[in-house]
Amino acid sequence: MKLRNSAIVPAIGQGSARLGQGRHPEATEEEALRTGISLGMSLIDTSGDYGNGRSEKLIGRVIAGQCDRVFLVSKVEANEVSGDGMVRACQASLSRLGTNFLDLYLLHWPLPNSQFSEVVAGFEQLRAAGKVKAWGVSNFNVDQMEALFRISNGNRCATNQVPYSLTNRGIERDLLTWCTQHDLPVMAYSPLGGENSRLITDRALAQIGAAHGCSAATVALAWAVRSGNIVAIPEAGSSTR
Repeated sequence: MKLRNSAIVPAIGQGSARLGQGRHPEATEEEALRTGISLGMSLIDTSGDYGNGRSEKLIGRVIAGQCDRVFLVSKVEANEVSGDGMVRACQASLSRLGTNFLDLYLLHWPLPNSQFSEVVAGFEQLRAAGKVKAWGVSNFNVDQMEALFRISNGNRCATNQVPYSLTNRGIERDLLTWCTQHDLPVMAYSPLGGENSRLITDRALAQIGAAHGCSAATVALAWAVRSGNIVAIPEAGSSTR
């Protein structure tokens, strides 16, 4: 998959929203991330907001000494945009991750359209300083994307990260078409349906998987990335998963 800044990333990466928060032993979660990297899932998505930075710290331990093998994505919160908040938030994430720059930095949740200019300026400042290679947004709808692209440099947005799976197809109504028309790749979080989803035990998917020698989860992920314009970021807390 090619992002708008020409960076090449794998179509399936690794999410981390619940890692580093006691659901599994940290050593088990770290090994899961290492396994993913070894299998080519070198894009790792995180946020300073995940476990108050514990997710980033865990990832930092995993990638120590191999940062050049990983495409790192993190996020800034809407309440960190004003003043020098974006710079401070980015530096905090860099410190926890143990790296000098992020490959991609996202605005985690939308804020009022009137603040889009401030957000873009902040991202561009970080990009010019070499702290981020590219920036994007998350959870934006079509109206918000159009407003963003009307801002000077707003079309430098590299991606929009949104929920998308066989059980959550809302973006197909309009957002997915808009992104395709504007050559904007989509990052799909919760591509296996999210917490407590029954998608990976779905009987129909299991039957399809059996016919192809794979699991229901494999079928669901293949479906999510079928267009060539979507990066899926499932989370795994163990190597087996």
